[in-house]
Amino acid sequence: MAPVHDHPGEQSDHPGERGAPDPVRLIAVRETPLSVDEVFAAVGDDAAGGTALFVGTVRDHDGGSDVDALGYSCHPSAEAEMRRIAEKVAAEYPVRALAAVHRVGDLRVGDLAVVVAVSCPHRGEAFAACRKLIDDLKHEVPIWKHQTFSDGTEEWVGA
Repeated sequence: MAPVHDHPGEQSDHPGERGAPDPVRLIAVRETPLSVDEVFAAVGDDAAGGTALFVGTVRDHDGGSDVDALGYSCHPSAEAEMRRIAEKVAAEYPVRALAAVHRVGDLRVGDLAVVVAVSCPHRGEAFAACRKLIDDLKHEVPIWKHQTFSDGTEEWVGA
């Protein structure tokens, strides 16, 4: 049986034990530009042998049409939903640390829209947890993309 620590703030070497640090290190929805370095630094952990990072950027086309403008908007619950999903992923995988940040507002081609990272004891676990995190965020968090195409048509994605 693993030891249980009775001292407040004492950290365990085993995730999930009382006193262990929260593996969810950074969750945010922001109107300001995102930083890969900030997210990568947030998941730094000496017990992690693998870190997986995903960066989603605004591309210049979608579905065969040129994208002229793109904006993200979200429901007020978006950040809380991101945290719920992050905690679920951290419970399903041997996550040492996890971070996710999503941008809202008007973005340009090449801008970072989302940055997520996961560190785990091994690379395979980190890849799997990172993929699960970004996939669940895209499917479950109430963030919507509004695209305007060069032909004047518009599309809402995720709404």
